[in-house]
Order: sequence, then C-alpha cells, then structure tokens
Amino acid sequence: MKNRIETVIIGAGASGLFLASLLENKNYLIVDHNSNIGAKILISGGGKCNITNASVKPKNYLGNQRFIRNIIKRFDQYQLLKWLAERGVIPELRNGCHYFCQKSAKEIIDALGQTIPAQFIRLNSQVERVIKTEHSFEIHTSTGVLYANKVVVASGGLSFPKIGATPIGYEIAQSFGHTVERLRPGLVGFTVQAEQFFFKELAGISTEVRITVEEKVIQGALLFAHKGISGPAVLDASLYWEKGKIIIDFLPHINLKVLANSKKKISNLLGIPNRLSRAFLAQLGIEDGVANQLSSKAWEQLSQLKEYSFAPAGTFGYSKAEVTKGGISTDEIDASSMMSKKAENLYFLGEVLDVTGELGGYNFQWAFSTAFVCAKAIE
Repeated sequence: MKNRIETVIIGAGASGLFLASLLENKNYLIVDHNSNIGAKILISGGGKCNITNASVKPKNYLGNQRFIRNIIKRFDQYQLLKWLAERGVIPELRNGCHYFCQKSAKEIIDALGQTIPAQFIRLNSQVERVIKTEHSFEIHTSTGVLYANKVVVASGGLSFPKIGATPIGYEIAQSFGHTVERLRPGLVGFTVQAEQFFFKELAGISTEVRITVEEKVIQGALLFAHKGISGPAVLDASLYWEKGKIIIDFLPHINLKVLANSKKKISNLLGIPNRLSRAFLAQLGIEDGVANQLSSKAWEQLSQLKEYSFAPAGTFGYSKAEVTKGGISTDEIDASSMMSKKAENLYFLGEVLDVTGELGGYNFQWAFSTAFVCAKAIE
C-alpha cells in the first residue's frame, strides 16, 4: 500500500520526539503542522526549558494517582538525566530542584533530534483526521493520506495558540469513542473581580505568599499583573482551582503579634514591598502609623492580609497558559503501554491525557515518561 508506515507519530513535541529517538531504526514518521520540531520546548522556561525536577512524585500532578505512579516509576527524572548526560546535555540545577538547560532549550532539541533522520519527519503538515480501516489506519493530512499500522497521538494541548496549538488530539480520541474530560487553561494567571481591581495598579510588584485553594497549600512568588495576578504560586494554584474562593497569606513569614510593640511605621514592618504595604493599608482604611499606636480594630483589619479571601473572576486563558487541564480519560488508556483500550494500536502521550503537572518541569517529565512506556511497548 502506498505510503505504508509502521508507526505514525502525530506531534513533534517532547513526547513525540523522545518516542522517535527511542525507536531508532524502526519504520516511523513524525508529522507536525509547525515548520520546526520542538516548538513548545524552544519557548518554555524563558528559552531555557525547565526539563524536569529533582523530586517527581504523583502528588505533583492533577490526575489519577495510580495511573501516574505506574508510568513515572518506569522512567523517572534520574533516568531522564542519565539519558541526557549520555548525549552531552547536563542541565543546570536551580533552587535545589529545577533542572534547566545551561545555554538554551536547543540543547534538548539537538539531543532528541540527533538520532532522528530528516526523512522521518514531515513538517508543515496538518493532521485532519484518523480513520481505522480493516488493515491499517488512514491519517489524513493537509499534504496527503498516510497509512500506518500504529498511530501515536502526541499532539499536546490547547495552550500556546501562537505556535499553532490545535484540538486534533482530542478530536482523534473522541472519534474512537474516548471520553475527553473538560478542557481548560492550566498553570495560568487569575483575572480579578471589581473589588480587587486595585491589584492591577500594582502591576510589576512581586511578593512571597502562601495560597490555599481547596485542600492544597502552595507557597511561592505572586506577581501583580495588568490583568490580575500571576507568578509561580498563582500558576500552581490555578491547577487546583475550578471556581469559588482562594485564600492568600500575603505575610507568610510575619507574626503580627510580634510587631505590636514596635516603634516603626507599620508599612516598614510587613516584609512586603513598601508600595504594596501602602496599597493594602489604603484598602483596609488604616493610616500608616507607628505599630505600637495602632488600635485593636486596625490590627484586626491587618489580620486580613494573613487570610485574604476572594474569588478570581477567571483566568488569563490559553494564550497565557502553560498547559491544558483535562484531556483524554486515563481510565481508557493502558498504563503499561499507553495504548487505547478502545482501539488497538492507537496510543496517546503527554499533555493530551487528563494528567497535568505543577510548575517546575513536571509536565516535560510526564511527556518523556509516557513516551518511554510507549516505546517499550511498540519497539
């Protein structure tokens, strides 16, 4: 049959490229709508790509914990770092936990691409649909029809539309009877209600906070932005937020009772940027006076900064989201192979699944781990 291929891999991102690199001399073809491989890798982490984390556990992910555990244990961060080192890539450890490329994300692209012959990659080719026939799959693309014994969907999610993100992976899954859990932006900033519009006037200010959303507590930096709030702590909080209120401790390292006897101005004692202190005092109706002269009512008002509760209006959307929450139900995927339980020889990898990691390299690790499991099943 014309254009008959053993395995067609849809997507030249982290999971698709890693799978191809592990298949080595097998008969496969990567198909991607972009003009270059690894488009999302190249722009992630400020161009340096946070490739993995020193500690990777199922609890760092939103999704079925047993399913995640079964896959991560097959190929963890240590195995990934070893694989990279064997190809001359030694990521830099930052903050004791985040592994970034030392120079640029191109190091990862080069490591992934060095074993993939150019003729095994077809770029500028948009997959339109996949059909199962009696003897093979038909992959209909903008550059023609391909025929394959196996199809691996590694097309990613809906985040980063500027690099052409499409819903094709979900559409393929649904066409084969898969359940796609509700899709929404993940690892993304929050827009705010009218009561918090003063946040927008603080754009550019960053401060350490502790955020409680549902039963999850996240500590890290919050960045005030023109649309609302962002920063690492907020992005992680967005992973667990659906609707309703969140609680922010803007003074995570401050015990207000200890400040009560101080002769300094309260704005200088809160341990947050002075401009932020003054803005909060104004919102709370507290004059910026000497701490030991504040009334009990003022101290009661100040305590709100330890439990500042409000409901975000929404999120910044897919254009600013790092990932897509939701995806193909993992109940319908075999964790030992990544194969669909509904269609033999159809596989799903990475972000297209209903598994989303926190900020810090977890989602790239997930992409590599799922690709490894798949490679072992089809090699």
